[in-house]
Amino acid sequence: MRRKSLLVACVVAAGMVLPATGAAAVDQVDTQKLRDAVSVGGIIGHERVFQRIANQNDGTRASGTPGYKASVDYVRQTLRQAGYDVRLQKFDFNFFQELGPAQLREVTPTAADYETETFEYSGSGDVTGTLVPTNDILVPPSPEPSSTSGCEASDFTPAPAEPAVALIQRGTCSFEQKAQNAAAAGYDAVIIFNEGQPGRTDLPGGTLGNPQPIPVVGLSYADGSALYQQAQQGTVTMQVATSTASEVRSTWNVIADSPGGDPNKVVVVGAHLDSVLEGPGINDNGSGAATILETAVQINKLKLRPQQKLRFAFWGAEEAGLLGSEHYVDTLPAAQLNKIMANLNFDMLGSPNYVRFVYDGDGSEGGAGPQPGSGQIEQIFTDYFAGQGLASEPTAFDGRSDYGPFIAAGIPAGGLFSGAEDIKSAQEAEIYGGTAGQAYDPCYHQACDSIAAPYNNLNDKALAELGDAAVHAIWTLGKTKTVFYADGSRMAAAAAFSKDSAQYWGSELIR
Repeated sequence: MRRKSLLVACVVAAGMVLPATGAAAVDQVDTQKLRDAVSVGGIIGHERVFQRIANQNDGTRASGTPGYKASVDYVRQTLRQAGYDVRLQKFDFNFFQELGPAQLREVTPTAADYETETFEYSGSGDVTGTLVPTNDILVPPSPEPSSTSGCEASDFTPAPAEPAVALIQRGTCSFEQKAQNAAAAGYDAVIIFNEGQPGRTDLPGGTLGNPQPIPVVGLSYADGSALYQQAQQGTVTMQVATSTASEVRSTWNVIADSPGGDPNKVVVVGAHLDSVLEGPGINDNGSGAATILETAVQINKLKLRPQQKLRFAFWGAEEAGLLGSEHYVDTLPAAQLNKIMANLNFDMLGSPNYVRFVYDGDGSEGGAGPQPGSGQIEQIFTDYFAGQGLASEPTAFDGRSDYGPFIAAGIPAGGLFSGAEDIKSAQEAEIYGGTAGQAYDPCYHQACDSIAAPYNNLNDKALAELGDAAVHAIWTLGKTKTVFYADGSRMAAAAAFSKDSAQYWGSELIR
């Protein structure tokens, strides 16, 4: 019930009526002056700072690292100097880093090394012990995935007094549950091997969800089943070694409110600020963060005043699972959440082999289906591109980026995306240029997502085209005066909200 009432409130607040009404969603707004001010040079100026920060911090700006904190400090300082009310929202999250590659060796009866991989949130350690399979492993596998190996405490033989390594087959329950059950049964390390059906034979990788106290590594079905058969014939001794940092760390969202605008009608403009551990994240997502940062700076430099309150949000720990935006939405009181009329999200705007993707808010491509109000936001972008003589196409609106928590709360959302690891088609290359058969961003989640020589993982043309579209949508939603209920009456001021924003921010946010 609460979600249903929230959805109605958000659609009303946004003035983004359901498609059946046919009412106008927003006014036509002249955005040329701001688009001219937000230049590619200005965006890249912030990107150069992000690159320097990464260079000074082991090549990364990931949440939980000094490189992320330095990025937060830079964004906060830049916004304060531009005249914004800036706050930091602190939250804790499960940090994981693999400090060195995992090792998996058979010690007896036959010495051998195995290809392996550390599971995310594995504990760190070096264990040599007896290999003990669970009692419900299926070798050969069933035709369809059905193994329940390690899913119940009763699957485990009580661990011997000396060190022991549990051998578990993939299937049915989560990797986390399997690892937790093994640790509870007294095992010192875990090997999880693939289940064996087509598509489930290679070395598995994945996440354990939360930090685990013991090493957990993966093994292919062929290697795992061979070890299982050996263990049926006699004692097998294995060495499992991992080197990880798996712990709870703190990180921050950066939240900045425009000086002007109606505080009862808020447009949240978001981009995640963190990179992956493997690289500096210049396209993912320095490009989105730099674009909205430069937009915020230029709005105040030009002394522009929005009709709605513009709230620029730089999310932390997106790469760990949208944690910053989830924390923001989940902890915002309903009274404040109801004041958010829309969310705009910009995640990767400068992919080298780019396409002009627009989030599919109207559900025209299937997927999640139409989202009330989000279709009108999509139309702002598609109309803009069409007016510039530029093609665009919808992309999945499936909650993969930081708009996800907003649409889950019933708040209309939309945004742009220039492409990640997927491959550009021949048709897309014909329309947008670039190279068919190559990834939109060949450096996605890699160290080469960088502008430090010899790399240049930004496309200036993409930044110009998608950056202008981002600015157009931000200022259109920020400036529109058309705010209607579905029946056409003008929205009343939200005077009934009982919680003042200053009370909410309270001690959780640091000035």
